[in-house]
Amino acid sequence: MKNVPIVDRSSLVSGLYKELQLNPRETAVVTIDMHRGHLDMDVATMPATPEDAKRVISGARQVLDYCRTVEVPIIHVILVYRKLKNLGSEGMVSPFWKALHGAQGEKDRLTPGRPSTVREHNIEGSPGTQIIPELYREGDHVIDNKKRLDCFYGTDLRFLLDTLGVKNVVLMGINTNTCVLNTSFTAFNFDYRVVVLSDCVASMYGDDLHVLGLQNIARCLGWVITNEQFFEKMADRMADKRRSTHGIQS
Repeated sequence: MKNVPIVDRSSLVSGLYKELQLNPRETAVVTIDMHRGHLDMDVATMPATPEDAKRVISGARQVLDYCRTVEVPIIHVILVYRKLKNLGSEGMVSPFWKALHGAQGEKDRLTPGRPSTVREHNIEGSPGTQIIPELYREGDHVIDNKKRLDCFYGTDLRFLLDTLGVKNVVLMGINTNTCVLNTSFTAFNFDYRVVVLSDCVASMYGDDLHVLGLQNIARCLGWVITNEQFFEKMADRMADKRRSTHGIQS
């Protein structure tokens, strides 16, 4: 497989950023699999790198703490599998994951250079299914019946978003190229405004697929922005609202 250079679309991305508007009253943050099974090296069964875990948790906490102060809903979506006799877990129904379990060796795993297991990942009741404690607060919403790579598939995420009046879906979590990307596609197809926070996503599969996921989203599906850019867009909208309330024209 030949190396393919990334096409420079920075001008397009810059133009798209100018068009982005985020009304806090129509915005929700969806955290994707920000659980100990990916981000706590003591119990993780499919670990991100320690460096990525530290970066993502720190960035996510910054955003989530801010969102609670401005009353932006936070929805944690967590993958949890039942343990099934003679199968291992619900995940093993997937032909690819079943084959991967059979083919894996010391060097051939989903997580390059780190031990991992498909069969034992996030079994119901295991420590890995717990949300990273720094990221959860009472009042956050939790959806804990995710089974595949799309947060909408088989869950009530869309129902909850629509009940909350959400039009802007801000995504963070693990993994950039699978669950974040799949959820971005579905959110796009449901006509939500899709925003992914680059400071708060990572891929256990490797930096190459992390970059692929971000490029795909930024050029085809939505906005990939930093935490600071997110705060800037939220502040701009709130300033516009204050000016409108007081009859001040910019």
